[in-house]
This record gives sequence, C-alpha cells and structure tokens, in this order.
Amino acid sequence: MRRVRPGAASRATGEERALTSVAAGERYAEPADLPRLWHITLSVSGDETPLTEVRRGLEQLAHDHPFLLTSRYANDHAEIRYWEEARDLHDAAAVALRLWGEHRQTAKLPPWEIVGLEVIDRQTYHQRLAEGYGPPPASPVGVHPF
Repeated sequence: MRRVRPGAASRATGEERALTSVAAGERYAEPADLPRLWHITLSVSGDETPLTEVRRGLEQLAHDHPFLLTSRYANDHAEIRYWEEARDLHDAAAVALRLWGEHRQTAKLPPWEIVGLEVIDRQTYHQRLAEGYGPPPASPVGVHPF
C-alpha cells in the first residue's frame, strides 16, 4: 500500500487548493492549560554548615537543575531563585517545594528546612522591576555568598 501526504492526491489529479487564513476573531481565548513561566524564590534555613559545603551543594544543585538562576548563601541559610514552567501557580509551587528535598541527597545539600516561598508570574515579576521594587534581576547568575 502506498502512503500519500495529505493534499498530494489532489495535486496529482490536477486540482489546485489555495490556503486561506482564518481570523481568530474576538471569541478566541488562549487555552488555560498551556504552561507559563513562574519566578520562584525559595528560602531555606537550618543549623550552621561550613560555607564550602553549602557552596558545593548549591553548585551541584545548579548543575542538576539547569534553570537555576542564582543562589545566595550563608552558613545557616540560602535563597534560590529560578524560573519554573508550569500550568498554574499550584503546580509551580508544588515543584518548588519538592526541589530542596528531592536534591538533598544527590547534591549533598544541608539538612535545612524551607522557610519561605514566593511564586509570581512573569508579568508580575517584570511589573515589579519596572516599578522599582521587587528582587533585582539575577545578575550575576550563579552561586554567591550573601
């Protein structure tokens, strides 16, 4: 059996088909279940840990989680900022709340607990920056002491 691309049979018979454009109109709505970008700020804290161990763990986390923008750390707390793609805020927050625990063994992170979480959509993030408040853009990207 010979397979033919859609539309190829009509060309073979001499029929010409024209492509037409259909306007979306006012009734078009963006599907609600498409993933969106969310800016995550995760704060963790716990018992003092040598700075070299904290830095090494955060660098490994950045390697394991390539969307990590920046981490700031001290010997008893850290802040991780990154972009997450998720359908809605609930999904983004759920992923963020699992990040530290899921990577604690593989990245050898300190046994700290999550003490803060902020999840905002991309529009809110850029609006805050434009208004002069909110976290400054993550620069330089990477792992840095407070």
